Amino acid sequence: MNYRNLTQNEIDVLMTQHCVADDWNNIRVHEDFTPKYIQHVHFSGTIRIGALDDVFTLPGGIKVHSALHHVSLHNVTVGNHCYIENIQNYIANYEIGDYTFIQNVDIILTDGLSKFGNGVEVSVMNETGGREVMIHDKLSAHMAYIMALYRHRPQLADKLKDLARYYSEKHASTIGVIGSHTTIMNTGRIENVRIGDYAVIKGVSRLYNGSVNSNQAAPVYIGHNVIADDFIISSGSHIDSATMISRCFVGQACRLGHGYSASDSLFFSNCQGENGEACAIFAGPFTVTHHKSTLLIAGMFSFMNAGSGSNQSNHMYKLGPIHQGTLERGAKTASDSYILWPSRVGAFSLVMGRHVNHSDTSNLPFSYLIEKNNTTYLVPGVNLRSVGTIRDAQKWPKRDQRTDPNRLDFINYNLLSPFTIQKMFKGRELLMELRNVSGELSEEYAYHSAKIRSESLKKGIRFYEIAIHKFLGNSLIKRLEGIDFKSNEEIRARLVPDTSIGHGEWVDISGLIAPKSEVEALLDKIEKGTVNRLKYINEEFQRMYEHYYTYEWTWAYDKLEEFYHIHPSQMTADDVISIVNQWKEAVVSLDKMVYEDAKKEFSMAAKTGFGADGTRHEKELDFEQVRGDFEGNPFVKAVEDHIQKKSALGDELIERMERIV
Repeated sequence: MNYRNLTQNEIDVLMTQHCVADDWNNIRVHEDFTPKYIQHVHFSGTIRIGALDDVFTLPGGIKVHSALHHVSLHNVTVGNHCYIENIQNYIANYEIGDYTFIQNVDIILTDGLSKFGNGVEVSVMNETGGREVMIHDKLSAHMAYIMALYRHRPQLADKLKDLARYYSEKHASTIGVIGSHTTIMNTGRIENVRIGDYAVIKGVSRLYNGSVNSNQAAPVYIGHNVIADDFIISSGSHIDSATMISRCFVGQACRLGHGYSASDSLFFSNCQGENGEACAIFAGPFTVTHHKSTLLIAGMFSFMNAGSGSNQSNHMYKLGPIHQGTLERGAKTASDSYILWPSRVGAFSLVMGRHVNHSDTSNLPFSYLIEKNNTTYLVPGVNLRSVGTIRDAQKWPKRDQRTDPNRLDFINYNLLSPFTIQKMFKGRELLMELRNVSGELSEEYAYHSAKIRSESLKKGIRFYEIAIHKFLGNSLIKRLEGIDFKSNEEIRARLVPDTSIGHGEWVDISGLIAPKSEVEALLDKIEKGTVNRLKYINEEFQRMYEHYYTYEWTWAYDKLEEFYHIHPSQMTADDVISIVNQWKEAVVSLDKMVYEDAKKEFSMAAKTGFGADGTRHEKELDFEQVRGDFEGNPFVKAVEDHIQKKSALGDELIERMERIV
């Protein structure tokens, strides 16, 4: 932008409009500048002012012309067509973008050299330290996972900290930025805060040392009585209603409100926090807590829903709050549940009651943990038949509110994946071993401070077998779809994986499911310095995400032999038909269990509370008007359609295989 000095006539006009300057020569203005809309302004330091030649239309239809009224500016650049009015103290050391509206603010300043929240260390999971994550604008859930949990590789931790520190220092400045098309109204103190384009900040009490990474594609909203210190708020997030955060990272499209309080915590994509409290938590994507009585503390979560009154303890002994726990992806807590850390809960499990025995069910996913008489009872695999589990898996992709094309987190939504299926292999083997060691006639089996009833153990083995059949069948059908094979040799050639990547163990690094070998290879590169920028690390995560299905088939190829006792290199059309038939049986039986579980929502017990003051018939009519009937329920129809589509898919492959036979 080309700036010029003020003319003497413009200075005279400004002075008649009650403007003063320490030195008029330090003020430079846009070529099309006019002093008409500047009144009661005190200028000091270096000032740049753009053109003031546009109109803002406010809610209710009021129009105001771009202007500067009743404000003190010190070392400030004001972009084109801004409106700044009624600044109680002053604005100092800021660059303000075009078309920005600032009104009724206490003070906005950058004081000294600031990193704007970058480089703040968050003592996540362990309040006493040891797992600190250095937050920055580019932080992903996966990078934070490695920073926090891979402390057994101290050189890696140091390298990641150095990269974050380098980024923070590179973006440090004595001048803050307020982006274009941004609104700041009726707000208290804003100090050492960098604010992106299209942000809306209304009624905020205090923002200190942070970045608001708003942009046109994904604006950030920060609302009434919010207090935020030492923070990063990512694009598309919404923080409102007296929320208080301190030393926190808020990921893309998160929502915090209704007086939520959080300290030393990380919230990644699409998290929601309302009413309750968080302390030192690692909230992976889609961690949700809505209830005033809920405390999440010193834990790692993802795809998690916390019930009312959920609580954990990390202060068991006299050495302080040093204990931590993990609820793997998809785990839920029921109302009034309690867990004494340290504990680890397997993926897609449900926790009910109070648990004080430090159980580890990570190899028994999709389970219920139920407390009875101060004892934890484990029901393995039962959540596979739950309509709630299937509904959750369907809703998460639909509830991804990110609109920023530059996504920080790479999220895999698959319910069944190498990560969960490998645990089912281990869980099935574990349950069978328990049965063999303790005997089939045992009424209960002990496992990691928990008890498993005999009937639950038997059903757990069956649930896991059904899920394994379903996953491997899905993978096989996908691999063979759309090809008219002429011989068994053609089938075997098609089954050969496209890459060697995918063998062995898989990990879930907070939303991203990937082969552990690939994650380890990336960590080796970071340690050696061949991957030496934050953006390069995120590019590697993106590569793993984009190649998921290629890697998944490599893993499934190995497991076909382990589960069906035939190597794919020797597989025939008859073998494929046998596997697909078992797959069809598994899919249909699982869908029928889900169907029956859904039917419980329409039982007479579920209708209690409907039809006030009426007969049973009126109760049923009232229920139907509010909730609909079972056959017409969209989810029930989807289950029925799923059975038909999957059966047809299997039949189509069998028909192609029978041509070879």
